[in-house]
Amino acid sequence: MELGKKLGEMAYDGLITNLTPPVQVFGGTICKLSAEATYPRGTLLAKSTKDGKLYILGTTAASGDTLTPDCILCDETVVSTAEDVPAAVYTAGCFDPEKVTVAEEYTLTEADKDKLRERGIVFKAASPAN
Repeated sequence: MELGKKLGEMAYDGLITNLTPPVQVFGGTICKLSAEATYPRGTLLAKSTKDGKLYILGTTAASGDTLTPDCILCDETVVSTAEDVPAAVYTAGCFDPEKVTVAEEYTLTEADKDKLRERGIVFKAASPAN
């Protein structure tokens, strides 16, 4: 039995900035796209009131639908044109607002942050030492 064996390495990316509130991870379904794209770790996702699927925050909702800020993508994920993609998402935790990704031409708003806070996701910039 080797107690001192190195198992691997982890690079700190600064996405998670505090232990409070505790991080929670659940599964979600990202809706397929019209053109394949890769969503990076830290992508903010909004949930559809119509079908419960996830869309990158800043996506325009379909007629009769509402997209509400909901969670943050745990790992880089390729979203195809063929089918919806199951993905692990953070549903609670403390994150750096400078490390999250939204749709092009979209800016994270205070209203978005309020909706995410209601779900247990808060934002706090990483300390200058990081």
